Amino acid sequence: MSVDARWYVVHTYSGYENKVKTNIEKVVENRKMHDQILDVTIPTETVTEIVGEKKREVERKLFPSYVLVKVAVTYDDNDIPSMSDDAWFVIRNTRGVTGFVGPDSKAMPLSEDEVIKLGVDKRSVEVNYAVGDTVKIIDEIFAGFTGKVEEIDVDNNIVRVTVSALFGKETMVELELDQVEPLDD
Repeated sequence: MSVDARWYVVHTYSGYENKVKTNIEKVVENRKMHDQILDVTIPTETVTEIVGEKKREVERKLFPSYVLVKVAVTYDDNDIPSMSDDAWFVIRNTRGVTGFVGPDSKAMPLSEDEVIKLGVDKRSVEVNYAVGDTVKIIDEIFAGFTGKVEEIDVDNNIVRVTVSALFGKETMVELELDQVEPLDD
């Protein structure tokens, strides 16, 4: 059995998201469960509201009535992840929690794709190339092609590369930072 961590979605009463987050964090601290419940987050976005002539920035919940919890899991022989009974009990019995999101309210972890799309786990990519460098594309349909780096956007995990594709025509492609690597000289 291997140990890993996965994100779970917890459904709460409307308006209880912050309370649930705080209560779970307190229990984790008091019971010293840092190795089981690793993180609790409420996905939010900052929105600029204009009322009359006044502008103000407001933090708005992306998914009202939901809290995301990162929990240590173990895998059984069939590679099915499951959290400890203690972690499940703490989360499920927190005041304001109505259950886990999943079939029949069974706790089902988010897939890697879902985690990336939600932007909960920030992956850091070490960029060892710069604008103007020649790089090799290692992913997508242009795998094996080389191109020149035109722009790097670390915040959005994007690199724009000019590739000399079919019939010598140059094409600008947008890739993720880890989809290219520097060309060995």
